[in-house]
Amino acid sequence: MNPAYLFGVYQPGGSLLHRMPVGVKVGGLTIFSLAVVLVRSLPAAFGFLAFAVLAALVARIDLRLLVRSLRSVVVVALVFAAVQWLLYGPVKASETLLDLLTLALAAIVVTTTTPVNDMLDAFIRWISPLRRLGVDPERVALTVGLAIQALPGTVALAIETRDAARARGLRHPRAYLTPFVIRVVARAHETGDALQARGIGDD
Repeated sequence: MNPAYLFGVYQPGGSLLHRMPVGVKVGGLTIFSLAVVLVRSLPAAFGFLAFAVLAALVARIDLRLLVRSLRSVVVVALVFAAVQWLLYGPVKASETLLDLLTLALAAIVVTTTTPVNDMLDAFIRWISPLRRLGVDPERVALTVGLAIQALPGTVALAIETRDAARARGLRHPRAYLTPFVIRVVARAHETGDALQARGIGDD
């Protein structure tokens, strides 16, 4: 499985959302996400999801990319919805499921229509006033960028480790949890060594 498909990745295009400034999209995503979380009703949840789907259509996101990006989110959303069903009933469960899908879809729309470098450049501009307090905006942006790039790789490691354990007939979570943690730590050390070799992170 290509790890790039697990999360929204930039997809060049000329849609209205592609042409919007980064600040407008990030600000709109923030306001929209708050509305989804704060407005508690099933009809509103359907409305928010419809709006997110409309945004995806406007952005002309590749359907295969969209399905693969949402597939892992659907699994998590179903688990949360099942818990909500047991605790609060079907209405609350349905609302939770729709809200999680809406938030994931909205985030994918933003990331597929905005290059990561543009996001990081905007982030540096937004936190530049903190330089007076001793904050290094470039270093903070580098950390955010590394985190964004690490997410798909980490998920890919989890999937590879799980599949390898299952191929050996091992089903207990500990059979792949320990190797997964070891691989993640090893990758973190490799990233740190690469950054140190380039003089990044030295005081």
